[in-house]
Amino acid sequence: MVFKRGPKKLIRNFGNKLGLAWWAKVDTGNPSATYWYGPFLTRRSLNENLVGFLKDLTDEGSTDIKHHIVRCNKEEPLTVNN
Repeated sequence: MVFKRGPKKLIRNFGNKLGLAWWAKVDTGNPSATYWYGPFLTRRSLNENLVGFLKDLTDEGSTDIKHHIVRCNKEEPLTVNN
């Protein structure tokens, strides 16, 4: 079985490999964890989608949520329990 990747996903992955993708590094105090949210092609699209991700964390009971937007190459792991 062959899975086709959409052109946006290929471009996002290529941009990530080059360190041009936009990511949000999200740290939570309780539970103590770091989440990497991305990759995104534009900072704008990251900001638009980040709102929902942060709401999900809050709804799950996470507290002391802080985030930083960075442009970088990020690979696994995308979640680190501190």
